[in-house]
Amino acid sequence: MSIKLVILDRDGTINIDSDEYIKSPEEWHPIPGALEAIARLNHAGYHVVLASNQSGLGRGLFDVVSLNAIHARMNKQLTVVGGRIDAIFYCPHTPDEACACRKPLPGLLEQIAERYGMSLAGVAFVGDSLGDMQAALAAGCLPHLVLTGQSECLRGQSLPADFPVQTRMHQDLNAFVTHWLSRAKNSIL
Repeated sequence: MSIKLVILDRDGTINIDSDEYIKSPEEWHPIPGALEAIARLNHAGYHVVLASNQSGLGRGLFDVVSLNAIHARMNKQLTVVGGRIDAIFYCPHTPDEACACRKPLPGLLEQIAERYGMSLAGVAFVGDSLGDMQAALAAGCLPHLVLTGQSECLRGQSLPADFPVQTRMHQDLNAFVTHWLSRAKNSIL
């Protein structure tokens, strides 16, 4: 039996995004309710894994020590509300480096599948951008768009035509978790 897994994007999904990049722990601020949403997933038996583009590394805007400090702040705040992130996968490359791991390519998600020794069919990938949804679909995940971060401008609108038609939209991470746990509960009945 495979584990219960949910994959999340970081910037704009869990924390407030910045056009200037999140370069230090002091710049990392959770979206209200996001950490509690992760804790709800954990308490329902889900492993939560991050898949995040971090091109600020490749651009020289911050280093791995700073990225680890940002994640330490996130994990500390998660612990306070009873949540945890089980693993963090990130792409350090810039868009022009033509790597296989930068979303919208599925490389990060494929690394997660390999690490956990499982297919990602039926696994939710939650993000705030078109690239997240394209990566989800390419890796066989179920694409879930949160209307925070890059997609906040889509609130009150229908799904744009350039998004995969399988994409489900949610107001935020908390709304996704409510939907996901309700769906899981109903499929058991």
